[in-house]
Amino acid sequence: MSNDGPYYDDFEQGMTIPPLPPATVTEADNITYRMITGDQHLPTSDRRAYKEVSGSDGALVNPALVMQYSIGQTTNATRRAVANLYYRSVRILRHVEVGETLETTATVLGLADSRPKGDQHRGKVWLGIETIGDNGPVARYERCALVASRGPAPGHAADIPGPSDPAPFDEVGQLAPNWDLASLPSTDWPVGESRTDAMCDHVDLAPSLARMTFNQAFVHRDATASIYGKRLVYGGHVQGLAQSSLSRMLPGIATVLSWDGCDHIGPAFEGDLLEFRHELTEVGSVEGGRLMRFEIRAATVGDDGEVGKDILVWTPVVFSA
Repeated sequence: MSNDGPYYDDFEQGMTIPPLPPATVTEADNITYRMITGDQHLPTSDRRAYKEVSGSDGALVNPALVMQYSIGQTTNATRRAVANLYYRSVRILRHVEVGETLETTATVLGLADSRPKGDQHRGKVWLGIETIGDNGPVARYERCALVASRGPAPGHAADIPGPSDPAPFDEVGQLAPNWDLASLPSTDWPVGESRTDAMCDHVDLAPSLARMTFNQAFVHRDATASIYGKRLVYGGHVQGLAQSSLSRMLPGIATVLSWDGCDHIGPAFEGDLLEFRHELTEVGSVEGGRLMRFEIRAATVGDDGEVGKDILVWTPVVFSA
């Protein structure tokens, strides 16, 4: 497959995209990811905390970094993406320790033409994703991207589902590791309460995260490939900053188990200032800790301090003290 594509009109339903190289995750990757996002996830940053909850002498890979690598390894399919529309039904099947090698496959589940924008033709590509490591499957999910077409759309009309409904806790709870979270800090947070992080954060080092995770989308590296005339920040970068914000608001997070969805509803650019709002929508009990479902929104903040439109809606379930 040429590295100039694939374009939308190159895809066929059922095809498997040639994979990008596997990646062995190192401690340096954890540190670099923390440098880019500021994520304070305690079991990742403190081996003593990880050993106390898990009993392992290893080092934990940040669950967000696992997903960043997984997503990056799917982008052989989306080099010519105009935008990533959403992720759905994300299941992080197990935790990953430093030294494990991750590889990802992407299969085309469906295709649907979109109306052209000016002289740009494009269509929706629905992908099924699986990431595996040395010790078996790590993550499964679906994503939908809007991809440029060389010419008029070829007539695909698959019924592509939108964001997924919330997964029931009895299903998600089976993904929780057999850890005891009593040593992690516990935060009192009533269901239905929305909390805004007092610390806004700005987007920088966006190309570094894209390169680190093998993200091939032209728009994240080359301003001339973007309809905006400047590089478009990878949506997972905004999600990573949202998880970083949650790690400040809820320091007892042990790991992330699933995403009901992750919708990129507006563009992000290098230098943007973002505000994060976290609403706890559901709590459940599981052996060793709690399941907590959040709806997390990111919005841009103007030079005048006014909060603008939301650009991200992310709905994770976390395993927390």
